[in-house]
Amino acid sequence: MAASASAHAAPITLKITEVAPWGSTNTSYAADWFELTNTGLSSLDITGWKMDDSSAVFSSAVALRGVTSIAAGQSVIFLEGNSTGTTDTTINANFKTAWFGASPTSLVIGYYGGSGVGLGTSGDAVNIYNSTGTVMTNVSFGAATTGYSFDNAAGLTGSISQLSVAATNGAFTSSNVEVGSPGTISAVPIPAAVWMFGTGLIGLLGSARKRAKA
Repeated sequence: MAASASAHAAPITLKITEVAPWGSTNTSYAADWFELTNTGLSSLDITGWKMDDSSAVFSSAVALRGVTSIAAGQSVIFLEGNSTGTTDTTINANFKTAWFGASPTSLVIGYYGGSGVGLGTSGDAVNIYNSTGTVMTNVSFGAATTGYSFDNAAGLTGSISQLSVAATNGAFTSSNVEVGSPGTISAVPIPAAVWMFGTGLIGLLGSARKRAKA
């Protein structure tokens, strides 16, 4: 019996495309950060979503603050705020100065923070949960190289290890001599035809056409 098209859910389009776990101790802005990219064709509501590190426990996860929606193709940076009592606004300004020497209008920044979620330079993870506790995407990584973010423009889940290289996937050398691509990865939305193919809808439609011609 042919499968019903309604039985196939749309793919998860949120990816963790970059992580910098050394920012809290080796930069002027004193904050770890990671980047979320929406590779889908429509905006993604992340109201009530949370993150945790390698402990991977929803009950200890902390809220993603300051951003409630990620537009199609948009990359958003999440900075670890209030870890040392510094306000989000100050961390925001220091981050932009360190990376860009100015305030890029296209850069969207959110925040996270709380006990036990600091990213470790010897190896850690980023787990993103929706409001009901379902893991939406996650990455893990080994020892970091200070000054070079982990580049996950490929949108992999699980273990990542590729370091950012200037002039690759939007990466550049910052005014603070760091290499990465905060907010500049060009996300490619998933074409509807690809989603239909992946869910079997194209096959179903093709079979229907064949039966109609018979």
